[in-house]
Amino acid sequence: MRPVLFEIGDFRFNSFGLMAALALIVPGLTVVRALVRRRGVPPEFAYELIVAAGVGGFVGARIYYMLENLDAVRADFFGVAFGGVGFTWYGGLIGGFVGVVLWTLVRRVPLDIIANAMAPATAMGYAIGRIGCQLAGDGDYGRPTDLPWAMGYPDGMVPTPPGVEVHPTPIYEIIAMAFVVWILWRLATRYDKSGWWTFGWFLVLSGIERFLVEFVRRNPEWFAGFTQPQWVGISSVIIGVGLILVFGNKPAVLAGSAARPGRGQQGRARASQA
Repeated sequence: MRPVLFEIGDFRFNSFGLMAALALIVPGLTVVRALVRRRGVPPEFAYELIVAAGVGGFVGARIYYMLENLDAVRADFFGVAFGGVGFTWYGGLIGGFVGVVLWTLVRRVPLDIIANAMAPATAMGYAIGRIGCQLAGDGDYGRPTDLPWAMGYPDGMVPTPPGVEVHPTPIYEIIAMAFVVWILWRLATRYDKSGWWTFGWFLVLSGIERFLVEFVRRNPEWFAGFTQPQWVGISSVIIGVGLILVFGNKPAVLAGSAARPGRGQQGRARASQA
């Protein structure tokens, strides 16, 4: 692991911060840009969404972390609020979602289109962010284990004790979310359905992934034998299933139009013109 990737003079390029930035920029320039253009929105709008998601995600991740660590907040409010560590995935997701929704409403772009693009983009951003967690050794690793692929984080931001090897859960999540990105990309590009249907699948798949990985993470039990992230994951799955059921039969929305006809409708239209 390398918490500091390289230095130029007195300036340090921290792996966590760099990957956090890439987690916003790379999906925005690739996935979001391509998917909004498919549905009639100027691809340059992706740049605006990168800023909105970044601001909202940063604020949301920090607030969520502070709510989870109230004792630390009471002991050192400014240190926790403005320190270099202390971010949570679900807080970032909620904050980024709010930031994107608010800016999309301000710019009067159909939310359906943005939901379709943000589903695979958010999954990709999460996978990239976990690369930063792995490089930084920020404490997101799992419990001690003697599995062949176990590893220690003695030089991490939150080091493991000398000689202790643990589950490299960031690597587990990187691999799992790479598959999720692939699945969501196919859903977003191969089916002319509502973007909320695609986003529903994101909530289901990401919720299942987080629920399962928590069994080897270090987070304490919170209620009924499950950790707090597991309950958030369960809630994510429930909301996602609801979106899938509600929007599963609704067509995709195009910018400047009410709806995009499905493949069957397109075929009938071509037949009537022949």
